[in-house]
Amino acid sequence: MTETITAAGADWRAWQASWDRQQEWYMPDREERFRAMLDMVEATVGPAPRVLDLACGTGSISDRVLARFPEATSTGVDLDPALLTIARGYFADERRVEFVTADLRDPEWRSKLPHASYDAVLTATALHWLNSDALSTLYGQVAELVREGGVFMNADHMPVPSTPRINAAERRFRKARQERERAEGVQDWADWWRAVAADEVLGGPAAERFKIFNNPTEVSNDHDGNDEPVEWHVAALRAAGFDEARPVWCSATDALVLGLK
Repeated sequence: MTETITAAGADWRAWQASWDRQQEWYMPDREERFRAMLDMVEATVGPAPRVLDLACGTGSISDRVLARFPEATSTGVDLDPALLTIARGYFADERRVEFVTADLRDPEWRSKLPHASYDAVLTATALHWLNSDALSTLYGQVAELVREGGVFMNADHMPVPSTPRINAAERRFRKARQERERAEGVQDWADWWRAVAADEVLGGPAAERFKIFNNPTEVSNDHDGNDEPVEWHVAALRAAGFDEARPVWCSATDALVLGLK
């Protein structure tokens, strides 16, 4: 069942905007990947999809799905109590979306969902914290949730180790841009989480979050994670049961892979 959390006095729209801006500091092309993702949703399953927003955070994907597709519905699933508090507050008056607390490492996480199948399962910048074996397992679980003819898309960091000079040039350019924006007052991950922890409404959920992930403000949680290239994800999706899989968007550092049932 969806949990309902309300809190008087919280400016959920401002928290959602601050999350988006903090994420854009790392990914200035963030909206481009969302646009490409929703283009492919419409191309494959049409303009009224039932969406699963996987590892949804504050509901950034759901927000864009509902804005573009008036007849869409979305289920957001995540474990982070602070981000889910923002999501539930921000979407409190939106009947087309619901949120579920679940740990994607739990083999039974799908039992908490309100639907047995989805037209599209979407995720962005979230699954890199799973190691490669766990991600392969999750891909198999997701394949069972996607209906025949439906799609799964994952946008995340997918490096190209065969181009070290290009990679180094991009890294220098990105770091210089980030330093300029930091000087202008843009929050990074650590700054943002310190602000959340200090907030009267979000401080409690943030403390709970820090216990779950055991790492309050660092960019990466305490995990071994994965850093696999696009080719690995394509092969893993096909092995998981998707009939077709390939990248449908890329930047200098990231890619969006699509699996079609």
